[in-house]
Amino acid sequence: MTDNKGIEKQLIEGYNRMLERVKQMAGNAEKDALPVLKEGIEHATETAHELGELTKEEAERVAYYLRRDLQDAAGFVADSGKELGDWLRFDLQVVEQSLADIFNQVVDRTRTELQQLEERATAIGEWHTGEIVSIGTLECKGCGELLHFHHTSHIPPCPKCHGTTYRRISMSDE
Repeated sequence: MTDNKGIEKQLIEGYNRMLERVKQMAGNAEKDALPVLKEGIEHATETAHELGELTKEEAERVAYYLRRDLQDAAGFVADSGKELGDWLRFDLQVVEQSLADIFNQVVDRTRTELQQLEERATAIGEWHTGEIVSIGTLECKGCGELLHFHHTSHIPPCPKCHGTTYRRISMSDE
């Protein structure tokens, strides 16, 4: 059990470090944010592995979680014209500020690129117990229970029905 908690913590820390590295790369790009974000995630994945922060498999898994969350958030913001806080379903003031700033900047860059290309971001659509997720709200597909994440976290089984599959919801889903 202790090993699982250590691995969870390592993956959560890896997610946050990789998101910061992606933000740094995106911040240096003048245009064409989407290719830069893709390259940034690849670079962050390689760096996490090279520095021994995560195994290659763990870094690739965290990269998948990061791409999923950024695509979903950018797609929501681009499609709805609403703010990131609506996607999160809570005020950004209650979120760890540095994480919220990083996520907001990366999402904004992704949204801008999506609008320029007039493409819709494709949300993967499902989150599962055992995965890592960043800030926001997930709804259990089994019973509708809401789980609110105010910082990068490990997704637990549903506390109500023990379901393992979720969907991201926003303020507009209410």
